[in-house]
Amino acid sequence: MIDISKNNLVNDPSPYLQQHKNNPVHWQIWSSETIKFAKKNSKPILLSIGYASCHWCHVMAHESFEDKDTADMMNKHFINIKVDREERPDLDFVFQSSFQLFNQSGGGWPLTMFLDENGVPFMGGTYFPKTNQNGLPSFKEVLQKVYDAYQDQKTNIIKQKDLIIKNLDLKKNSVLSQDLEPILETSLNYLDPVKGGYKGAPKFPTFNLYETLLYFYNKTNEKKYLDPVTLLIKQITSKGIYDHVEGGIARYTVDENWIIPHFEKMLYDNAQFILLLSKYCKINKDDYFKEKLAQTIEFLNKEFLNKDGLLGSAYDADSEGQEGKYYVYLYEEIKDIKDINNYFELDPKGNWENKIILVEKKKPPKEIIDKLLDIRTKKTKPFFDNKTQLDLNCLWISALISADEILPKKNYIKLAEEFFVKIEDNYIKDTIQHSYSKEIVFLEDYAFLINLLNDLSDKTMNFKYKELAKKICNEAILKFYIDDKDIFQKNKKTNNDIFFKPIDIGDNTIPNGNSIMLINLVRLGMMEQAEKLAKSLNGYLNVYKNHMMTSLRALDFFNNIKSGKNCNDQGCNL
Repeated sequence: MIDISKNNLVNDPSPYLQQHKNNPVHWQIWSSETIKFAKKNSKPILLSIGYASCHWCHVMAHESFEDKDTADMMNKHFINIKVDREERPDLDFVFQSSFQLFNQSGGGWPLTMFLDENGVPFMGGTYFPKTNQNGLPSFKEVLQKVYDAYQDQKTNIIKQKDLIIKNLDLKKNSVLSQDLEPILETSLNYLDPVKGGYKGAPKFPTFNLYETLLYFYNKTNEKKYLDPVTLLIKQITSKGIYDHVEGGIARYTVDENWIIPHFEKMLYDNAQFILLLSKYCKINKDDYFKEKLAQTIEFLNKEFLNKDGLLGSAYDADSEGQEGKYYVYLYEEIKDIKDINNYFELDPKGNWENKIILVEKKKPPKEIIDKLLDIRTKKTKPFFDNKTQLDLNCLWISALISADEILPKKNYIKLAEEFFVKIEDNYIKDTIQHSYSKEIVFLEDYAFLINLLNDLSDKTMNFKYKELAKKICNEAILKFYIDDKDIFQKNKKTNNDIFFKPIDIGDNTIPNGNSIMLINLVRLGMMEQAEKLAKSLNGYLNVYKNHMMTSLRALDFFNNIKSGKNCNDQGCNL
């Protein structure tokens, strides 16, 4: 029996939920039991979704969730549930999709959703300030208005469930196949030909698109596909989004010049950066890019290691209560470093809030980096979210395998196999699990695990990996594949703690699980199953083409193998 008279996060292993265990809010974990309790007591639910390294999650926590008056209002009117999006990406997907349905705009974190007593959403937002500002109402004002609306219109709100489900259901057309390159060429119109990335700000690397562009360049040798990749990599490796002292990239930049990062460092961004950069280095063998590749791998292998001997999830943007404090410099701190002006753009006034974010002119010598590192290490490191996620660790190991081709002397393949042994021992030995819970696993965990096993098999010529990949692939079909829709569900078909069964076909922070599964099926020679999935993805692509970049290369790969061409998943001319 749950006790809603207290905060129940104290024993949850999630670093994000641990950040909130002392809030005066009576937080509950997401469970069928919690939803049943809400229904039994006829109370609406306030659902808050975030993650441990999220800056605006921290802001809202400090302003509202640590405030007793706000907490009292939340406790009086709602069942309050806190969710780590990285532990439950299925919940995040469903409720972000609901937010977009209600607001006709993109979501984000923290995600604040209001659910009826059955766990069905009826209203939502992202960050709400403590007081009215910038056109946003105060959080307490929102709480009161939502509660009043629920009391007045509860019957009608509850009746909306079928309509919400209908609108969340994905649409597709009956299309056997279609030309894929015109869809990709359309995406080029949205790119910034001068600064790289998508036009405007903020600037996200959007690796899904750029890996697809590189794939089609490898297939066609057309520069229109390679040039945007070259521009992106030059911008990332030289500007402020890259950490020139320790390596690795930030989540995004708030400006269009790639200079002012949102300082959090995510495993999923950095693993994909390594993958893209290593594939690019097969075309452009410039030593500068190779050194950035090696530095980022070294950084992750050193600084992201957790107690499992695997990689954790992210570093926070904040330290000592200030955004970016660990990463930026005062001019007075560094101006006397000999010749530093030759290697970095330095303005005595700074380039961000009177501080200096390092932007590289050319590769600095080790002596300068060592002095910059010495200054940095006297500061407090940002918080590290140390939880293991299976899908992201598999992505990381695949990145190591790809990098081994560029830097063979580093023997990254040996490191990759060592990491896989830890995966095997801790996360797939008895049952495959996403993170802490042995009960929870997602399509992406299976997809990237199978992809990794295919990579290991191809690289080492040890076919035990291929045999295991086939076994796990059949298990994925059994647990996630919906026969009447010919598509994989995001969570297990037996999962029943969400009002809606999530089917995800669009790329987000990582490539889409269904697209990766199509590539997996082709690489394993399971063409009959691949045919069904390809047909289904083609149908969705006709409706959601702008969000399905990974599907373009997956479908092209399938089409080429089906027609008898000698291809691989990086392009047919390799």
